[in-house]
Amino acid sequence: MHSPYFSNLLEAIRSRLESLNRSERKVAEVILKDPQSATRASIATLAQAAGVSEPTVNRFCRSFSAKGFPDFKLQLAQSLASGTPYVGQNVESEDGPEEYVNKIFAATVQALEHTRQRLDPTMINKAVDYLIQAKQIMFFGLGASGPVAYDAQHKFFRFNIPVSAYDDVLMMRMVSSAAHRGDTIVIISYTGRTRELVEIAQIARETGATVLGITTPDSPLAKHCTLSLPVSPDENTDIYMPMSSRIVHLAMLDVLSTGVILRRGVDFHAHLKKIKDSLKDTRYPSED
Repeated sequence: MHSPYFSNLLEAIRSRLESLNRSERKVAEVILKDPQSATRASIATLAQAAGVSEPTVNRFCRSFSAKGFPDFKLQLAQSLASGTPYVGQNVESEDGPEEYVNKIFAATVQALEHTRQRLDPTMINKAVDYLIQAKQIMFFGLGASGPVAYDAQHKFFRFNIPVSAYDDVLMMRMVSSAAHRGDTIVIISYTGRTRELVEIAQIARETGATVLGITTPDSPLAKHCTLSLPVSPDENTDIYMPMSSRIVHLAMLDVLSTGVILRRGVDFHAHLKKIKDSLKDTRYPSED
């Protein structure tokens, strides 16, 4: 079988795409473009579509620990049945509304499921520990992650913990340098490779603050965090920017805020209801 790190064969193929030789990469690209058709194709049909020989297709299959092409197709069908049929369907310049609507929604669903499968409940529980024990919480995000940081502030202010959000590098540096032991800084970054954010994480750690990262695993930022929650949706952001990563980050913050609420217990629900009830007079009554 393919590596247990990957939840299914499609994901394993996608992850190894850059390391394959030229001929095997052609096979991979044909499969990733339309995996459903690949499960029904003969080895001759797939080889012709990829412009390679049948032995090349067999070598490709064996490189993913399949016994041969029939066994590979069985594993591929199982991957599709696991609920993650979307792989690598980036928006193209010639796409019409039907194509780009379907691709963006499929990418978002796949990114959410991809992240859910990788979440370690123990790590989530540890992150909630840091948040609920924090003297104050600061959320940092640049670019598209900035609005996510402010959304987190909107969620977490309800918990009777001082909370703030920043999307300016200079403010982040100053806030980090003024942090203390017991403070928690949450840094949100899709790539985890932004130099300024890595430096800010280092500054915060030097003050004794806890730094939580919501970012790509094994990235420079992740390596400088006290704890990092892995979020790594595979998306093409070079030209078209659906940014499914932003949706995944929002979902991750929903997970963390829910964890805090549950940890506080039912006695805390009256406080949350009081905040919710304060909005009643701002709305027209329902027509139902």
